[in-house]
Amino acid sequence: MKNIFTLLTISVLCSSASITASARGSYVVDSLESAILKEVRHFAVYLPESYENNAERDYPVLYLLHGGGGSWRDWGRVGNMARIADRLMSARDAREMIIVMPDAGTTLMTYFNGGNWNFEDHFFQEFMPYVETRYRIRSEKGSRAIAGLSMGGQGSVMYGCHRPDLFSVVYAMSAYLYKMDLSMFKEDDPVNRDIQQRVENNNAVKYISGLSKEDAVPLRTVIWVIDCGDDDFTYRANVEFSLAMKEQRIPVQVRIFDGAHSWEYWQAALGRALPYISAIL
Repeated sequence: MKNIFTLLTISVLCSSASITASARGSYVVDSLESAILKEVRHFAVYLPESYENNAERDYPVLYLLHGGGGSWRDWGRVGNMARIADRLMSARDAREMIIVMPDAGTTLMTYFNGGNWNFEDHFFQEFMPYVETRYRIRSEKGSRAIAGLSMGGQGSVMYGCHRPDLFSVVYAMSAYLYKMDLSMFKEDDPVNRDIQQRVENNNAVKYISGLSKEDAVPLRTVIWVIDCGDDDFTYRANVEFSLAMKEQRIPVQVRIFDGAHSWEYWQAALGRALPYISAIL
C-alpha cells in the first residue's frame, strides 16, 4: 500500500480558536492513503512534551473516537483535548501518552463494515499498523486503550468486543449503543438509513446478551468503563449495556454524572478518563 502523508506539527490548541505559548505537547495532522476505503484518510495525533527530545522512549496509546456527524478535528477543535492532556500531564495526574484521533466520516459516518465503506477493516488492518509504526507507540495490549463519545462510544465498545486481544481499556462516553428514533437521522435519507442500520447491526446490548459463556471470557481481560450523563438520551442504553455485562459476569465500571449529550460533558469525561487510563497503561 502506498502511504501518502502530510505531517504538520503545531503548538497544542488551548481553545478552538487560539494557540498559546504555554502549550507543552504537539498536535500533529497526518494522513494515509487507504486501499480498503480507496481514499486518503486524515487523522490527528497528540504527542506529549517529552516526545521530541527522547527518541529512545516508546509511549502507550489512546485511540480517541469522534461522534456521529463529526470528524478527526472535533476532539482538538471543540473538545480541547490538547489543553486537557497538557494540564493533566504537566500536573502528573496523567502519564504521558500518545493520543490518536481517526476520522470515520465523509459522506457516510460509521465505524463499522458494510457495502463499500469497510471502516472497521481499515482501522485494524491499515490504520493501527500505520500509526504504530510511524510513531513510537508500544504495540501491545497492555499499552493500548480506546475511548470515544456518542457513536464513537459505540465504536470503542464494539472494537473492544471484537478485538479484546488488542485493548486493555475501553472507556465509552455517552455511548450511542443501538438505533434510536432521533431527528438527526431522517428515515427518508438513504445515507442516514445506512448509518442507523449499521448502528443496529452492532447493537452492543444485544451483542453482549447473546454471548456464550466461552465467548464472554476474553472480554473479561479488558477493563470497561461507561461514563454517561444523567440527562443524556443515551442514559437508558448505557444502563442496559452495563446490566447485560454484569449478567455475563464481565466487570464494568459505571460512572453517572450530572450532564447531557454535550461537549461540556465530554470535556469533563476526558478529564476523568486520562488519569484513569494512565493508572492501567
